[in-house]
Amino acid sequence: MSSFDQLSKRARKLEKQGQIDEAIKLYELFLQDFPKNTRAKAALEKLRKAETGTGISAQAAFVKASEFIDQGAYSKGIELAKKLAEGAPDNAQVWNLLGLAYFRSQNPVEAEKCLRKAIELDKKLGMAWVNIAKLFSAQNKYEMALQAYQNASYIEPQNAGVLNAIGGVLLEMRRFDEAEKFCVQAIKYDPDFAEPYQNLGIVLYRKNKRGAAKQAFEKVAKLRPNSMTALSDFLHARAQICDWAPLAPELQNTRPVGKPGNSVSPFSLLHYEDDPYAQKKRSENRAQELAVRDPARKFPRPASRPEKLKIGYFSADFHNHATLSLMMGLFGAHDKDRFEIHTYSYGSVKDGWRRSQLQKLVDHNWEVRNASDAEIVQHARAQGIDIAIDLKGYTQNGRPQLFAHRMAPIQINYVGYPGTLGADYIDYLIADHTIIPDDYKNAYSEKIIYMPHCYQPNDGGREFPENTQTRTELGLPEDGFVFCSFNANYKISPREFDIWMRLLKKVEGSVLWLFEGSEDAMHNLRKEAGTRGVDPTRLVFAGFLPEAKHLARHKHADLFLDTFNVNAHTTASDALWTGLPLVTLPGKQFAARVAASVLKAANLPELIANSEEDYEAIALDLALHPEKAAAMKAKVTENVKACPLFDTKSYTLDLERGYDAAYERYLSNKAPADIDLVSP
Repeated sequence: MSSFDQLSKRARKLEKQGQIDEAIKLYELFLQDFPKNTRAKAALEKLRKAETGTGISAQAAFVKASEFIDQGAYSKGIELAKKLAEGAPDNAQVWNLLGLAYFRSQNPVEAEKCLRKAIELDKKLGMAWVNIAKLFSAQNKYEMALQAYQNASYIEPQNAGVLNAIGGVLLEMRRFDEAEKFCVQAIKYDPDFAEPYQNLGIVLYRKNKRGAAKQAFEKVAKLRPNSMTALSDFLHARAQICDWAPLAPELQNTRPVGKPGNSVSPFSLLHYEDDPYAQKKRSENRAQELAVRDPARKFPRPASRPEKLKIGYFSADFHNHATLSLMMGLFGAHDKDRFEIHTYSYGSVKDGWRRSQLQKLVDHNWEVRNASDAEIVQHARAQGIDIAIDLKGYTQNGRPQLFAHRMAPIQINYVGYPGTLGADYIDYLIADHTIIPDDYKNAYSEKIIYMPHCYQPNDGGREFPENTQTRTELGLPEDGFVFCSFNANYKISPREFDIWMRLLKKVEGSVLWLFEGSEDAMHNLRKEAGTRGVDPTRLVFAGFLPEAKHLARHKHADLFLDTFNVNAHTTASDALWTGLPLVTLPGKQFAARVAASVLKAANLPELIANSEEDYEAIALDLALHPEKAAAMKAKVTENVKACPLFDTKSYTLDLERGYDAAYERYLSNKAPADIDLVSP
């Protein structure tokens, strides 16, 4: 019997005993002495395939499993990776791959088990630390994610991807100075890596260094010229600092709408154009990216309306914020005998007098900042929330993916984002007939709950102190006419600014009182005034003040000039509440029609212009005729006492009628449909 035959006999015996590893070692030792023996090579390859249980070599199986995961075929990737792990239980790379597959397939429990196993086997496997950090970050476990990324960084201290990831986690933790340092380090080690510039731009934006943020976003757009996200971030940053310089030629013919997988932030481009259909497409693209793999949950349908409908309001802004400013009266006026009010607070700010007061006005306030999406969804379902309401949508710090999981049988888009969310898991949008006229109804994916007057809630019980400052102390002329616009700087465009400058030229001694944004924005606005022949000192900037004091200083203004593509929203009702008239020009999209809705509900339709010429004429007439301006101020002051806009009790009753109507359709097993609450 040949030496190979003897070897083969021993190997077959070991194989029958399940000792495949030992059989493989026999062939490997034999091939060291007889490297050209083709029979031994074939037998060894066959055994290796048997070891993996996949019919292919371990290396090929690993590659194939990785391909399945990258392609989104997670079940196939998991099946193959599990066989590899059974055949090689001490291989850290295999456990890392299996953990990644579970993570991608949205199975965090198994993912963590596998990734911890990989790290236990090889503490220097940097990719396992990175993957478990990503898992923790996705669950909002930022402290654990930070520690895991730092462990990966100890292994590869010059890895730009890991350094950038640390910066991203610190950004989520609002540790902006530290985040900035790590982003800069990542750029140092890889100057052509786009992601750290992106995170750096966000950090600088949050630190109110808007000009520097624009430069960072511009770098991202250049490094990733086909990225719609990069382009939209850059355009929004430009708007924030009122940078109206011509775009580069290659950007001028690019319409940032995007597509799934390369979407834009719908909110970031509200200022860019007044086109509700383009906004719908942007939202649809973003919604498709947020869609979850598991099918929508089916909720048991009760035989009748519960004694109390459980309403869940979800927001990051349950503190001294514009949204809560609008909604405090609503929370207080809700009928607690018929509705049980839950607020889910996932924001990082956890103080402020409004927040403290809110706790007393609702039945349950849940602090879920550090909870994962899955945990929040599970909690809402366990509470039996009947109607889940998204108060953020696609605005900063929003978590719209919560709603993609379907937390309640009815889900509603309300107040926070001025437009459609473009998602089939959002059933209704609360609006009014001014906000959404019939001509633009098809630009909204949700069914509409039409409020009788204005969609916007308001607190008719707000108080503010008497302002004792003089105009001079505020940098304003004692006798000149004061135009003002306390809108955010990004809402201002050359279109309305041209009109404002013409008004200043025509009204001697007048000034324009603007909200102070960043230094860059103020510089650019002064520069733009100068290029239009207006002394830049006639632009006066109001610094940030607490809400009550900000409202009080409104008395020193004579007329609020609205912006066009994105109107005054909370700032519009603020102005009227203080007795300050506001002139607006409604556009097409939701964001461009809010002030018109507010003015109609305040019984002030004469301040709604029909054209740019009309807008300018209304403002000029009031500025040149002090008696008319005084009469208009008096009318505004009188109207706010009894108009529908500030009738919080009636508004709440109407909104609750809308909730009841939507729930009645659900009880009757009817699909969502438009609900018109306007009295016949």
